[in-house]
Amino acid sequence: MPEPQHTLVKTPSPFDAIIIGSGIAGLHSALRLAETGRAVLVVTKKKIAHTATNFAQGGIAAVLSQTDDVEKHSEDTLEAGAFHNNKRAVSYMVKHGAASIRRLIEYGVPFATHGGELLLTREGGHSERRIVFVSDYTGKAVEEVLVKRAKKHPLITIWEDATAGDFIVRDGHCLGVEVIQEGEVTKIYASAVILASGGVGQIYAYTTNPLISTGDGIAMAHRAGCTTRDLEFIQFHPTAFHHGGKTRFLISEAVRGEGAHLLNSKHKRFMVGRHPRAELAPRDIVSREIYKEERDGPVYLDLRHKDPVKVHTRFPQISAALKKYGFDMARDLIPISPAAHYLCGGVEVDLKGRTSLPGLFAFGEVAWTGVHGANRLASNSLLEALVFSERIVDEIRGTVRGDKSMNSQINGPPPSARGTNLPPCTPSQKRLYAKLRRSLQKTMWESAGIIRTEEGLKKGLSEVKAAEKLIQNPDSLEGRELSNMLTASELIILAALRRKTSLGCHFRSDSED
Repeated sequence: MPEPQHTLVKTPSPFDAIIIGSGIAGLHSALRLAETGRAVLVVTKKKIAHTATNFAQGGIAAVLSQTDDVEKHSEDTLEAGAFHNNKRAVSYMVKHGAASIRRLIEYGVPFATHGGELLLTREGGHSERRIVFVSDYTGKAVEEVLVKRAKKHPLITIWEDATAGDFIVRDGHCLGVEVIQEGEVTKIYASAVILASGGVGQIYAYTTNPLISTGDGIAMAHRAGCTTRDLEFIQFHPTAFHHGGKTRFLISEAVRGEGAHLLNSKHKRFMVGRHPRAELAPRDIVSREIYKEERDGPVYLDLRHKDPVKVHTRFPQISAALKKYGFDMARDLIPISPAAHYLCGGVEVDLKGRTSLPGLFAFGEVAWTGVHGANRLASNSLLEALVFSERIVDEIRGTVRGDKSMNSQINGPPPSARGTNLPPCTPSQKRLYAKLRRSLQKTMWESAGIIRTEEGLKKGLSEVKAAEKLIQNPDSLEGRELSNMLTASELIILAALRRKTSLGCHFRSDSED
């Protein structure tokens, strides 16, 4: 990516920075900026804790034991990513991982310990136990701590149920963002805008992501002219609980890390012999093997050989959730299936989180730092968000002064400007959008899912383009969200078409290699 000229623009606004998203990426950066005296606005699509972070069960990977080192963590990350990673980004992330964990501990995150030492678990693709966790709800525990601190900080303003519209761009600089609340559009300006809006899982029929994960950030950045990269690499988590024809919820990688087996419809283990690490192979490999086995019948997660007390104690949330559907996690075979989980590519950024549009930063799942390569290593996502939020904060802190007196080459606009109310959706339009959304999810699952072909991708692209023409009220809130989903889908399919050969979680069955 060409080096962007990131002279940040002075704007007469009450905010030094606007952050779009309230997951670990958004809230951690908000806290770190506020701690340096910067006034921050956090814009979140639903309630502040309704994020993908809140759904993360497994943990956060970092080098914390005597038997581990940064070289091992780097090598595991590169191997999982099919060596398509940005090595500089990987090196930076793993070197700063332990410091990020210590900061969360200082904030009050209650990671599991024994005898005063952090307990470490292992997940797929890892050669060592290096994952800190809070039972089986690590993301929720981290989110709760960050939300509590953010709500108390006097320099952090939080707008819930607020949807980001488009970035405000003038003279090649991002000056702010449109924010939609209760049908009204408000233009908010700041010296720095940080995109931390998460992923795209809701464009697929089966996903572990929350309803808010509709690719808004990818679509917004694309419309603003930002460069995107590696969007074809959609990671499918191998083990989502599948019941009644629907994906219900994620079953953590840590379950296999603690010894669970994968069984096919004949109740036989099938990963042994297909990869040296068997059930703990990288996610892309395990997902494809499950997908293939499902042609002959359901696939199961099996913990019957483990101590039931230990299973229920280690995974209380998952056990309770399964019990609601009539399954005993320690005594029953648990039906699972892969589901869309994580976007490994995104809006291209440098190691300081800068996009190709000056004034706009991005990190977390929406961004491409290059650390994940062609397939993300388990429990590296929250780590990436933590480490690179520090880099963004350092960059903004060096250029945005809390007294708002920094010099500027461009005169800023007024701090906010009211727009007209959005046109409401009619009941018939809402029904149409719901139908188009379901159709899109089916299209993406079949054409740009776990196994792809050129023919299927082209068919999917045609269907996406046809759906774009059917949106009757594109300025409505529902119309905007669906448009974002269609834009993100089109970009993903186009990226998948450009990559003719298989790599990582982009698998082309018509590839010659």
